[in-house]
Amino acid sequence: MSPQAEFHDRMLSLGLARVAEQAALASAKLVGRGDEKAADQAAVNAMREQLNMLDIAGVVVIGEGERDEAPMLYIGEEVGTGSGPGVDIALDPLEGTTLTAKDMPNALTVIAMGPRGSMLHAPDTYMDKLAIGPGYEDGVVSLDMSPAERVRALAAAKGCDASDITVCILERPRHEDMIAEVRSTGAAIRLITDGDVAGVMHCAEADVTGIDMYMGQGGAPEGVLAAAALKCMGGQIFTRLVFRNDDERARAAKAGITDLDRIYSRDEMVTQDVIFAATGVTGGTLVPGIKREPGWVETTTLLMRSKTGSVRRMTYRTPV
Repeated sequence: MSPQAEFHDRMLSLGLARVAEQAALASAKLVGRGDEKAADQAAVNAMREQLNMLDIAGVVVIGEGERDEAPMLYIGEEVGTGSGPGVDIALDPLEGTTLTAKDMPNALTVIAMGPRGSMLHAPDTYMDKLAIGPGYEDGVVSLDMSPAERVRALAAAKGCDASDITVCILERPRHEDMIAEVRSTGAAIRLITDGDVAGVMHCAEADVTGIDMYMGQGGAPEGVLAAAALKCMGGQIFTRLVFRNDDERARAAKAGITDLDRIYSRDEMVTQDVIFAATGVTGGTLVPGIKREPGWVETTTLLMRSKTGSVRRMTYRTPV
C-alpha cells in the first residue's frame, strides 16, 4: 500500500467510469423485475469487483446506509489492490433501487473518488439540502431563508419572475409544507420519488433539465455525492445534518462531527479535486438508460473531473 502516492485523477478517471458501467450492466438485468434488493446486490457485487482491480489504496467513506438494511459496500471498507494512492471513495452502487425495480426514470450507478481526507464522513442520517446551478454569486440563497424567500432570491438573481423558476423536491410527507410554500410563489415544482443525487445534479444543467433549484431533506451520504458532482459541474450546495434521536447523534460523533448545527458548503464537504462517474440504468434527463439490441448492450456514462471542469458523456457498447 502506498497512501502517499500522488492522486492522478486523469489516469484513474477511465477506471472509475468502468466501475460505474459494470455496476449498471449488472443491475440492468433486474430493471422492472420488482426486486429492489436483488438489483442493489447485483450493483454492489459488480462495483466491488471492479474497484478491487484498481491500483488504489481506497477507503469507502460514503457507502450504502444501514437504515435501508441493504447489501453494502460499507463505510470503512478497503478496496483496490493497495498499491496505489490513498483515496476516499463515495458511492451509491444503485441510486434509485425503487426506480430500477419499477422501471422508472433516473436510476443511476454513482461513484466519486478523491485524495485521502478530501470528503466529509457524513453519518447515515438525514440532511437538509439546498442547491442551485453555476453562474450565481455566493450566498444568493441560503438554508436560513424560507422556501419562498429562496425562490424569490433566485428569480431576482436570474432576472426573471418567480413563476419562471422550477424547483426539484423529493415527494415525501415531510415536504408537504415546503411544497405548498414554494407553489405559493408561483414557482413550478418537479416532484421526484427517489434519486436526490440526480435531483441535485439537474440544477447544474438547468438549460437542459429545466430545474433551477433543489431543496428538501434526504440522506446525508447522498448529499456528499451530490456535492462531488457539483464540484465538477459547477453550482452551489448547502447542507445541514438533521438528527431525530440520540442514536443518530452518536453516529455523527463516531464520524468525528462535533458541531451538530453546522451548515456545510460544497467545498467544505468535498475539499479537494475529485473525479465523478454516473452511468444511466433507466432513461433520464442527465444520461440515457441502458439500451439493448440483438446481441448488444449499450451504456452511457457521465465522467467528470473537477480539476479541469471536463464533462464527458461516454458510450460503451459490448456484445452479449
